[in-house]
Formats: sequence, structure tokens, C-alpha cells
Amino acid sequence: MAPQHGPALPALGGRRPSYRERVADALRAALITGELRPGEVYSAPGLAARFGVSATPVREAMLDLAKEGLVDTVPNKGFRVTAVSGRQLDEYTHVRALIEIPTTASLATTADPGDLAALRPVARETVTSAAAGDLIAYVEADLRFHLGLLALAGNGHLVDVVSDLRRRSRLYGLTSLAEQGRLQASAEEHLDLLDALLARDEETARTVLTRHLGHVRGLWAAP
Repeated sequence: MAPQHGPALPALGGRRPSYRERVADALRAALITGELRPGEVYSAPGLAARFGVSATPVREAMLDLAKEGLVDTVPNKGFRVTAVSGRQLDEYTHVRALIEIPTTASLATTADPGDLAALRPVARETVTSAAAGDLIAYVEADLRFHLGLLALAGNGHLVDVVSDLRRRSRLYGLTSLAEQGRLQASAEEHLDLLDALLARDEETARTVLTRHLGHVRGLWAAP
């Protein structure tokens, strides 16, 4: 199924986010998937129409993204999406692997099984979003799943670092993968990872996550 565009804002788990935060999350996901392209200038009213919301929360959300360095303000026009080089993406992915792989794999012996099982609905959400070709919902669920796992390690700063790296990444290849029906297979790796962690199989968990993160600069990277 072809990927969807201009989606309705998703419902997020945990603390109920403000409307501005929901808009910002959807815009970040649109940046990551390449639905909002680097170098392009987007106006708040134009984005509001695209996402089916009012202009004010979009403008506020884009200002938040500007503070994060994801967009630049263009006076009297809107916001320009900042470009990310291949070298930057390689660096982001390398740091993520150094942090995420050992931290997540160690949960096989340290995490409470109930806490791990509680993430299964989010893992399934990545699969259903991939099957539907809803890239923005996929990216948001993927983020919540991986950050949810890392949070079980009990290091909030680590979660913040990985969250920032993920939001700066670009996964332009997701569109073609969704159109080819291949994204669902990648999404199902979330369930494989959970199964390994619940089985207390640290080595398999490490193998699955290593392969999964490898998609970032492999399957998911191609424009």
C-alpha cells in the first residue's frame, strides 16, 4: 500500500501531551521520513492545511523545532528544513549503536518481564503502521518503543541523548520500503527483540537490535 500523507495527529502513550507537543511530534516524524524535505521552505498555514490543524500550534511547534536545530526560520516566509549530511547520519547511527545495543541487550537480565511485556502493544503498532503505509505513525511508534526500552535501564540522560539523535536522523528510504511492502518485515523485528528479551536471551537480543539499527544507514537510508 502506498504511504499516506498529511495524516491526522496520533494519540501518544504515557502522559497526555499538549496539542502543541502532538503537532511537534508529527512534524518531527515528517522530517525524519523526508515528507518535509531539506532546503524546502514551509509556511505555518501551509503545514496546518496539510496536517488538518490550525496554524497557531504549527507555528509554535516549528519554533520548538528551530530551537532543536531541525529547521531555520525564514522571515516573512516560514521555516526551512535543515539538511543532514551522510557523514552526520553515520555519526548519529554510530553513537546510537554504542548506546542502544549494549543497554537494550542488558535488559534481558535486568528488566522486569511485566515492564517488557507492556511494550508489546507499541511494537505491534509499528507493524500495523508499516502495513498501512503510515510512515509518520510508524516513526512515532518506533521512537516510543525504543525509548521505552531504554527507559527501563533507569538512566534518563541516556534516553534524552538517544531521543535527540533519533530525531535528527533521516530515513528517506521508508517511503519506497512501504510501497514495496518491505517495511512490515523490519517492523516485526520489534516483536523479535521483545521475545528475545523476555526469553532472557541477551545474545539474540543483541543480534536482532544490531540488524535492526543497521537498516538506518542501509535499507532505510536510500532516497
